[in-house]
Amino acid sequence: MSHSLKILIACGGTGGHLFPGIAVGEALRARGHEVMLLISEKKVDSEASAKYTHLNFKTVPAVAKPPTLSLRMLPFLWKLWGSVSQCKKIIREFKADAVLGMGGFTSLPPVYAGHKLGLKTFVHDSNARPGRSNVLTSRFCTRVFLGMEAAKSFFPNRETVTTGTPVRPEITDLPSREEAATLFGLDAGRPTIVVTGGSQGARRLNELSAKAAASLPPETQVLHIAGAMDFQRVSEIIAGRSGYKVLGFCDQMPSAYAIADLIIARSGASSMTEIAITGHPSILVPYPYAADDHQTRNAEVFADAGAAMLVQERDLDAEKLASLATSILQDLPTYKRMAKAARALAVPDAADRVCAAIEATLSPS
Repeated sequence: MSHSLKILIACGGTGGHLFPGIAVGEALRARGHEVMLLISEKKVDSEASAKYTHLNFKTVPAVAKPPTLSLRMLPFLWKLWGSVSQCKKIIREFKADAVLGMGGFTSLPPVYAGHKLGLKTFVHDSNARPGRSNVLTSRFCTRVFLGMEAAKSFFPNRETVTTGTPVRPEITDLPSREEAATLFGLDAGRPTIVVTGGSQGARRLNELSAKAAASLPPETQVLHIAGAMDFQRVSEIIAGRSGYKVLGFCDQMPSAYAIADLIIARSGASSMTEIAITGHPSILVPYPYAADDHQTRNAEVFADAGAAMLVQERDLDAEKLASLATSILQDLPTYKRMAKAARALAVPDAADRVCAAIEATLSPS
């Protein structure tokens, strides 16, 4: 595109929205555009964005929607109105040309504000089954970007573009296995499982994974990203087990993927995108209380392709988890087949696809 644009990206609330937003921001800057990223006041946003000092972040209050018939709807609508007003002010001051929401209710106020100001607006949905908030937000959008083609039918009256889900540039350029092992104090020569529950509902998966350690072959080591709230509990469960590293927070995910042979995770879209990009076999345990069970729909895409084993939490115990992990790691043909299938699902240029779609929409006809 011949001239520079100013793009406002709303991407706060969870890592699944933040990291793809950062990826698009990086790609837009590389293409000569100026970006501002709106994030929430949540700790996960401040921690995860801290290393990207070259990007322009601005914090706005998150407004989560209660049940429609709840008495909390009136205060929600009041807060929503205030958030939209604040977003209009930010848009005017930044002199934005367009607004992109990366999903969730944190995207609704900025996108709606941009729409009311007459700007081109977009929302990106990463899941196979879109969230209701994104379906609502899409009503105020010029175009809808999809991480998975399976989501297209949920936006029947909107113009959609299947772009894939953007990943941070560092995920496509991993350090060496040896460097990663040194960083985490692990052995580069031992088979390694990386456990990551994501930001939502990881407590039970953390417990199952930690208890499964007792049934893993002794040569297997584990890097377990348990989350700050569960760090102490997981550490107590695996006390005395050598080769088991527990982290409360990990801002070095490229290194985690570099040391991993197998991933055990929830099936949030952003995590799955990174698993595909890095080409890892995985055991996916969907968060059972996710809205509209969208994590199961995500996991089914990978399981149907042969890239992952899908196991519902209700059907899982520590012994079974250990058995599944061991069977994948010790069956080389299966392992290679799953890794190849995961890589086949990757869309490594998704961020550039989003940028190109934005540029095409804003390009003078």
